[in-house]
Amino acid sequence: MVGNDQIAEWAGVSEEWIHERTGIRERRYASAGTATSDLAVHAVRQIFSERDGAAELIDALILATCTPDVPQPATAAIVQHKLGLRAMPAFDVNAVCSGFLYGMAVADGLRSASPDTEHVLVVGADMFSTIMDRSDRSTVSLFGDGAGAVLLGPVPEGYGLLAMRTLSDGALHHLVGVPAGGTALPLDRAALQSGQNFLKMDGRAIRQYVQTTLPKIVDQVLDDAGLGLGGIDRFIFHQANPRLLESFADMTGIDRKRMPLTAPQLGNTAGASIPVTLCAADRDRPLERGENLLLASIGGGMNAAAALLRWY
Repeated sequence: MVGNDQIAEWAGVSEEWIHERTGIRERRYASAGTATSDLAVHAVRQIFSERDGAAELIDALILATCTPDVPQPATAAIVQHKLGLRAMPAFDVNAVCSGFLYGMAVADGLRSASPDTEHVLVVGADMFSTIMDRSDRSTVSLFGDGAGAVLLGPVPEGYGLLAMRTLSDGALHHLVGVPAGGTALPLDRAALQSGQNFLKMDGRAIRQYVQTTLPKIVDQVLDDAGLGLGGIDRFIFHQANPRLLESFADMTGIDRKRMPLTAPQLGNTAGASIPVTLCAADRDRPLERGENLLLASIGGGMNAAAALLRWY
């Protein structure tokens, strides 16, 4: 656990400054020697422990991550190996913090396209502690490490995924990212010395994007499903910043009691935050058949995604 006292020491700010601006009190960093695949495997094994025979059901594995173990192969293949799964499609999706919902959209497409693909394992896992400049108060105060997983399968008509929307605004790709490590800027000595291997983001511009884009995509997916805000039982949002989410809820009239938050204790866990928050919501009050869940996220790119599920 990394509390605000440690972040304050690294970034040269007060604990009160961090909590006032983010609503976060603590976050978790993976221990030394841990890889993103290890976090993903841990999350999946929780599914296996709760459902006998789950491993044998899996027909495909999609891992949403922007902090892979290695540039190649896909970290999903490493997860597949560590779990001992049979031969099947296994690949990564990178839409930064929207990666999990993009992965769900791809999973739905796989299930529709192939009669042999009934169950798809979708995992969100990220280790932002590995790309943090710990002196940068705007990023190190927000992010933590985490992983979450779901197993998608067939449900009766009228349940499951009712509507899905995704979008990207590539003209804004520069607002958040890690500059070095790809073909555009190799991770050489000069890049390391200048800190180009660390996450950079324009917090003010990102906030503006969230405030304009999140309401739009939420409205679109509600319209697609023929529902209003009052018809949603729980809002499972990407945990970008609790203060920002609280402001969004107040602006749109969402009852905060229907919007669980995990970021105050876990920070922004990027591609893991939606499955982690879904799991936390279920543990706090078990999900009931027929509940309508609205999942939504904003990610680097810039991109956004929203999905409306009816729980079965």
